Amino acid sequence: MREEIEAIFPEIDQISDPTLRQKVTNVWSDSLTTGGWTIEELKQVPFTLLAGDTDIRFLEHVRTCCRMSIAIYDVLKDAYGDRVPLNRDHLIAGSLLADVGKPIEYVKGPDGKPAKGTRGDMLRHPFSGVGLCWKHGLPDEVMHIVATHSKEGDHVQRTLESIIFHHADFVDFDIACALGRR
Repeated sequence: MREEIEAIFPEIDQISDPTLRQKVTNVWSDSLTTGGWTIEELKQVPFTLLAGDTDIRFLEHVRTCCRMSIAIYDVLKDAYGDRVPLNRDHLIAGSLLADVGKPIEYVKGPDGKPAKGTRGDMLRHPFSGVGLCWKHGLPDEVMHIVATHSKEGDHVQRTLESIIFHHADFVDFDIACALGRR
């Protein structure tokens, strides 16, 4: 499954640390197995169940937010250099893993469409995502991005990398919601 995951998330190759790259792949593999989803099924899952009728898919959202985060990193490095200390590997890994808990949060509904499951009612994806990351030995800095990217992070001090991803995620979310209202 490693090759399939790296194919749907080519941004993994931008992580310079080979051990971190492998862990990101392992976490995604575990999420799919635990949630009972295939990659082909996940390609059809809408990005969010909260945005109404939109044609933006979950895997597209993950990649888009990661790519936006990398672009923000590049602009900040170009503008400020080392005065804004950022860890690119942690940012990319956290961006790719922020929603890794969604295949556990979602279930296949009776109509075959994704729905929030009982597990999702009890633990939203930031929590299950951190659990998977912990299991696979991801650095705390990466787990922090996963844990704080959504509303669960509104009452903690986010790292610089988490601030970047949080905003990239909400740009995409707000656009999906606006499109879903059309």
